[in-house]
Amino acid sequence: MADFRLNFKGGAEVLRSEWITAQVNAVAHSVADDIGDEADVDEYTTDRSAASVSVPAALQATDGALTRAAAKLGLEVKPQ
Repeated sequence: MADFRLNFKGGAEVLRSEWITAQVNAVAHSVADDIGDEADVDEYTTDRSAASVSVPAALQATDGALTRAAAKLGLEVKPQ
């Protein structure tokens, strides 16, 4: 069997690539678009491309807007 070694530097490069960044941001904006004007998208990069979607607490508490919009795309919402 071949020896497999994970290339962390290469993996990080892929996770910060323009294509991955575009995909991550597109999904975040899709969630926000489903919610409406009260949703806010924050696009950022750490060791990888990332994005977050936030909504007013009252909107999430009363309607579950973020959870519902994310679930439509097969995503899971976790508290930070």
